[in-house]
Amino acid sequence: MNTSSSRRTFTTTQRKNPAMCQHQPPCPTADSADREAARLTAHHPEQGWSLLCNGVLLFEDTGELLPDGQIIAPHRPLGTDRVMRAA
Repeated sequence: MNTSSSRRTFTTTQRKNPAMCQHQPPCPTADSADREAARLTAHHPEQGWSLLCNGVLLFEDTGELLPDGQIIAPHRPLGTDRVMRAA
C-alpha cells in the first residue's frame, strides 16, 4: 500500500472568490474612500444593517465592517449645536 499522497496543497494569501460587483460601471472597492457609494445588495433596517455590493457591511450608526475584517468606527455628523461658524 502506498502511503504517500499525490495531492498537493497550494497556499495563497489572495481570495479566489469573484468580485461581488458584476454591473457597469463597477462600484467603489471596499478600500476606497467612497466605498459607501456602492449599490445595496441586502437591506435589513429592522436589524440595523445593509450589505453593499463591494462586501462592506454598513450599520445604522454609520459604522462599517470591511470584507477583510477591519472595523470602521461610526462617523455621524456633529449636531447643529456643535457646528462652528466661520468668522
